[in-house]
Amino acid sequence: MRNITTLSFTHNYKHLLWMVLTIAFGLWSCKSEQQTTETVTPFNPSQPVVVSDFTPKTGGAGQRLVIYGKNFGNDPSIINVTIGGQPAIVISAQGESIYCLVPSKAYEGDIEVRIGENQTPVIGKANEKFAYQRKMVVSTVIGYRNERGDEPWRDGKFKDPDQNKMASGFWEPSHMKFDPKNPKHLWVTFDNNNGLYLLNFQDSTVTKVRSNFNRPRSVDFTLDGDHMIIAEDRGGENDGATTLLSRGRNFLDTEILTRYRQCNGATVHPVNGEMYFNSYEKGQFFKFDMNKYFSQGLGQKDYETLFFVHDPQWEYKTFIHPTGNYAYIIVINRHYILRVDYNWEKKQFNQPYLVCGQLKSAGYTDGVGASVRLNEPYQGVFVKNEDYAAAGKTDEYDFYFTDQLNHAIRKLTPDGIVSTFAGRGSSSLNGNPWGYVDGDLRLEARFDRPTGIAYSEEEKAFYIGDRANRRFRKIALEGDN
Repeated sequence: MRNITTLSFTHNYKHLLWMVLTIAFGLWSCKSEQQTTETVTPFNPSQPVVVSDFTPKTGGAGQRLVIYGKNFGNDPSIINVTIGGQPAIVISAQGESIYCLVPSKAYEGDIEVRIGENQTPVIGKANEKFAYQRKMVVSTVIGYRNERGDEPWRDGKFKDPDQNKMASGFWEPSHMKFDPKNPKHLWVTFDNNNGLYLLNFQDSTVTKVRSNFNRPRSVDFTLDGDHMIIAEDRGGENDGATTLLSRGRNFLDTEILTRYRQCNGATVHPVNGEMYFNSYEKGQFFKFDMNKYFSQGLGQKDYETLFFVHDPQWEYKTFIHPTGNYAYIIVINRHYILRVDYNWEKKQFNQPYLVCGQLKSAGYTDGVGASVRLNEPYQGVFVKNEDYAAAGKTDEYDFYFTDQLNHAIRKLTPDGIVSTFAGRGSSSLNGNPWGYVDGDLRLEARFDRPTGIAYSEEEKAFYIGDRANRRFRKIALEGDN
């Protein structure tokens, strides 16, 4: 697996790096300006353009690059530089050097300099290739906004020249889960929408598979993958809280598993198979024995209350670590995350404790523990970090989660460190952290109230339900988007 940690530097590190580079190139520019006024000879079309060297030798899109050689002249308007066949932005030229920016998708790395105003420019090529490093970027997979903002909620294709054939809508909070038996199928529910949706990456279509749910809040699967579990947020004590759908019937059947009011989510233990669900009413955390249900049957209220998450009207969702050793509880409307450890002897979770954020303290701050500030975090997913595995660490997984009103994707390490993984970029546009911009994770990309998140092990890519932008976004290496 590619190491996502090494592909995502912290914002502070990037800021410092850009400052150092800016100063360095500023000094180069000042020296070059002096050289221009004193010694630079204009480009001579009768002489060859020679590319002798360049620095640095490796980097990604946006990397500042200096090309060395002869007969470059001092007029950047007549200079064209391509790297890997992609046009680079030329900043300045000073006779024997050119200052430019590495373009995106410059995979091949060959450097070519063309100088001249006529149709037969003089061309110089570097003997050595620039080692282009692909980086994680944000792109758009599904959805659009028209100028009026009144596009309908409908099934359709991911992309099509005719917008009327494209899938659209998606303006409610989403919850996403890849099918354990088909990695090309991503299942999605939306709060305040009655449907169960399939994002099919085999034929690039979005389909509303069924439409008889009442505020579906989550989707998960049983341990064997043969059944899907939908949690519904309904108002009555005897209303269905969780519903079982069978793969053998194409998930079109309905069997109520448990009944209670205001369920925000349900999840299955990845090793022992029991189901955990909750209630917004008093913050109850329930356990339902799926193994006993399948082997001998259980009543719809034969579940156990393990604990209460603080007070009434605490909206939260639970996400269990792949090993089953613990789970994170994202408390959406109170802006913090709890951890609850698993008791393997009793086969149930113990009492929860704080991991990051602070009760009722919405904000935006990276850091550790209670110093962290979140603003309506929503869904999370565990992703294996190969560096942890190589170092022999006990916990090999980072936890990536959507931070809705911070318009960002955050990362929580096993040590309790929270950083911003993606979003809140393009600061030159305006002072807002939200918006719709694809590109570099931190320098460019913007989201607008992201909620759902899923990770494809097959692609090593994240999928994001970008609520207010009414789109599904993707985070993957350049070229894999």
